[in-house]
Amino acid sequence: MLHMLRKLLFCFAILVIAGPAAANDTNRAIADHTAAIQRDPKNANAYYNRGNAYSDKGDTDRAIADYTAAIRLDPTFANAYYNRGNAYSNKGDTNRAIADYTETIRLEPKYVNAYYNRGNAYSNKGDTARAIADYTEVIRLDPTYANAYINRGLAYEKLADFAKARSDFKATLGLTQKASKWAQDKARERLAVLSSTQPATPSLDKANVATAIVTSTAPISNNDRRIALVIGNSAYENVAALPNPVRDAKLVADVLKRAGFETVISLTDLRKDALVSALRDFAARAETADWAVVYYAGHGMEVGGINYLVPTDAKIAADRDIGFEAVPLEQVLNAAERAKKLRLVILDACRDNPFANQMKRTLTVASRSVSRGLAAVEPEAGTLVVYAAKDGETALDGDGTNSPFASAFVKNLPTPGLEVRRLFDFVRDDVMEATGRKQKPFSYGSISGRQDFYFVAGK
Repeated sequence: MLHMLRKLLFCFAILVIAGPAAANDTNRAIADHTAAIQRDPKNANAYYNRGNAYSDKGDTDRAIADYTAAIRLDPTFANAYYNRGNAYSNKGDTNRAIADYTETIRLEPKYVNAYYNRGNAYSNKGDTARAIADYTEVIRLDPTYANAYINRGLAYEKLADFAKARSDFKATLGLTQKASKWAQDKARERLAVLSSTQPATPSLDKANVATAIVTSTAPISNNDRRIALVIGNSAYENVAALPNPVRDAKLVADVLKRAGFETVISLTDLRKDALVSALRDFAARAETADWAVVYYAGHGMEVGGINYLVPTDAKIAADRDIGFEAVPLEQVLNAAERAKKLRLVILDACRDNPFANQMKRTLTVASRSVSRGLAAVEPEAGTLVVYAAKDGETALDGDGTNSPFASAFVKNLPTPGLEVRRLFDFVRDDVMEATGRKQKPFSYGSISGRQDFYFVAGK
């Protein structure tokens, strides 16, 4: 007993001594970096290192201030963005953390920990789809990253995708040399729970029926890295809601996943800040992709020859509001432009514009024209833009569960060996037939004539 007591007292003494020693080291580091800053106020590394010291000390606000100073001096300082993101995360400022992780990834597309921490931030926000996309990217970059499998498995559990959850937990157990004890224990715990509860597979709702019908077992076209951003805006706050875009987005996202896309980010009812954030995030992902596909269903409009996507919180009382309230199509094209082989933007956004009739005309005569539908575009070579209705015309939302365009697109996409350009010819014909020739989809731009592109390869 006396021996045990001596051991405890010895350990306590070590802790008492080590605590002040560590604190003194941190304080000395802060003093050293402060001196370096005084010698050279433009030394970004000195601010960064002092920020790290403040972070170690638990002084998060001063750490953020120093990381911000480092970024101001060197806007390409990826580690400063990353550590500031961590500091914001520690403060519970999730949105700013996500913004900093996103900028880190833009600067360093293979920054694995930035994807992982951003995935955690999205998970904390309840944005499970984006969290899964980030964990998937972590695993692609580092297949031995055990915690990414665990957190992705937990995310799949939230979505009731129990088969994928089990697969991730089992993968964690297979990483015997890389997985921490916590990860191994968590994997065993969740597998035991899933085995004991035996959750049922969720039944198909009406929005899923068409997806089930078009499921294809054909092989994907090649080993290209293909990613997609799918957006459906239905719940408009200042005009009448659109019934179909959210259902259309789910339908399209499902069929792209079945076609073998590595990452499909499916988002609905985005306000402007969320829409801009989604495009910024996707642009970073597109830098390492071969295909980048964006599908948008919702309101779109043209003012003064410029096309805009309309977020759900838009308030457009006058034509001058459009630049502040909506997102230019150019931003969407920019989000996909870094993909190596194919950039494809699909807009089911030519529906009747409810803002046009209520919008005051205040701009000059030359710039205030507001047309039906969207204006024609001339994208850069290698980019294909597809409208659900030709420029100057409007698309129908449809009387059924999905719009005529979305229905035709998901019907034809799984066809093995149907090249992309030919695919949209089929879509056009089906939409014209379904609408009694009232709606004619149209494609703009050109892609490489030396290469064919298939959503699903021929058998």
